[in-house]
Amino acid sequence: MPLVSQKGLNMPESPIRKLVPFAEAAKKRGAKVLHLNIGQPDIKTPQVALDAVKNNDLEVLAYSITEGSETYRTKLAAYYDKNDIHVSPEDIIVTTGGSEALSFVMGSIADAGDEVIIPEPFYANYNGFARGSGVNVVPVISRIEDNFALPPIEEFEKLITTKTKAILICNPGNPTGYLYSNEEIEDLAKMVKKHDLFLVADEVYREFTYDGAEHYSILQEDGLDEHAIIVDSVSKRYSMCGARIGCLVSKNKNLIKTAMKFAQARLSPPTYAQIASEAALETPQSYFDDVKTEYVGRRNLLIEELEKIDGVRVAKPQGAFYCIAELPIADAEDFAQWLLEDFRVDNETVMVAPAGGFYATKGLGKNQIRIAYVLEKESLKRAVNILKEALKSYIG
Repeated sequence: MPLVSQKGLNMPESPIRKLVPFAEAAKKRGAKVLHLNIGQPDIKTPQVALDAVKNNDLEVLAYSITEGSETYRTKLAAYYDKNDIHVSPEDIIVTTGGSEALSFVMGSIADAGDEVIIPEPFYANYNGFARGSGVNVVPVISRIEDNFALPPIEEFEKLITTKTKAILICNPGNPTGYLYSNEEIEDLAKMVKKHDLFLVADEVYREFTYDGAEHYSILQEDGLDEHAIIVDSVSKRYSMCGARIGCLVSKNKNLIKTAMKFAQARLSPPTYAQIASEAALETPQSYFDDVKTEYVGRRNLLIEELEKIDGVRVAKPQGAFYCIAELPIADAEDFAQWLLEDFRVDNETVMVAPAGGFYATKGLGKNQIRIAYVLEKESLKRAVNILKEALKSYIG
């Protein structure tokens, strides 16, 4: 029998999706599953984006140009300008989701055997994108007792070798919800300039910042034009996960020229989804104000309820819509599977994401889960109550 590749065997499973068969089996047995495992917002997509597709009179669904339509990139540049990020349409490549942008980045900045340093816990697919390109992830540990703040710069510098090509951060963070301060971004900027590295920032949650804090982009930092690469997406910003439109943004001309070759190999991003994404840029600020208010309420409810459970420790998110909770158990993956297979409250159960899959350091995060607070408050409160009762039963 022909064998699959070793590279394929080494690809990590998604900690977010690998428990899906157990959730589907629970639903077939008649249970209701409250999904706290995946960052699929229940917020309505802006009507202006949906209408742009419904009312379009295209007669030929043609290829777009490789880098994405000029009108969309021009409007994207204007969007960034409003956020004090000053780029031109030529600095932007439209991609099939932020995922493809990350894949292009890995292919453009590193060769097989090279290294990228990432604060952990981190979005699990960073591992997949790196492994797929033969790149090694080197983790630097951030800790729940520090609310997952940026580790000291000295910890990064201990890990830098001749193989190191970049530092990769998510800001605000998935899975932690941590929002990096201006000072932390400045410290990272000094370090990548000192060691001549790229600084890659996944900024897809830019709009979701709380408690009066504001997002500070790496492209707002002076003197970082040749080092900074932004990965972005419409998925969370406009609740358009299914559109699969993202982008790569950099003022480094060689980086853009190289990434374009990867983009040409996949031909072009999807046409209808670009039409929807371009229209979404007309979404009024009131939409984001309402969404932020809703997420703040959900976050506050979630943290308050989790902190009532004996033995649970939780980091308070300052952005995005995730948090990490540490549970009084040994194996969160076993607990998550048990929840789906064996535990019910009024025929409801909860699906969470075991956090071990968001770490690269073996053994870390085994007693932690990631919670996505993408349910309305009543369902969220029921979900936390189920977790509370489940922990009593599981530990007992």
